[in-house]
Amino acid sequence: MILPVYIYGSPVLRKTAEYIDKDYPELQQFIADLWETMYHADGVGLAAPQVGKSIRIFVVDASVYSEQEPKLLGFKKTFINAEIYERFGEEEFFNEGCLSIPGIHEDVKRPTKIKMRYMDENFVEHDEEFDGHAARIIQHEYDHLDGVMFVDRLSALRKTLIKNKLNSMAKGKYRADYKSKLVK
Repeated sequence: MILPVYIYGSPVLRKTAEYIDKDYPELQQFIADLWETMYHADGVGLAAPQVGKSIRIFVVDASVYSEQEPKLLGFKKTFINAEIYERFGEEEFFNEGCLSIPGIHEDVKRPTKIKMRYMDENFVEHDEEFDGHAARIIQHEYDHLDGVMFVDRLSALRKTLIKNKLNSMAKGKYRADYKSKLVK
């Protein structure tokens, strides 16, 4: 089922998400709904808080970047209770957008490599290192679990320049080409 994407200004986007266990109600259906919602909105990642659930789950499909990084062909993962425990490598800028902040794209500086532990959709534990576009997308989605949005990572000047757009969005003045809602 396609779920509405919560828009900037919705309080759930600023909460720290809760850990879950394998007995979380209707978990497999919720994960399927995350995938369907993400693809419907042409996203490459989607976190549970973005659809109104403050739980530590996100999905990522980085295969769209496989031309630049062939190893990303078929890169499609579910992350549950993820913990990034190391960020390293050079810090690079990349133009990011977010389904919860439609119409705004900004250059965000992030480390190029991460190490993390997480559970997959079957609650099998993984400890992996990611780099390149995969690390970038994972860090973006992981931020959602801690109530952080990519605009929080911008310079003071860039924040000032987009402040009015964000304030308008938080008042319901935005346009999205996918099912969305602003919850106050």
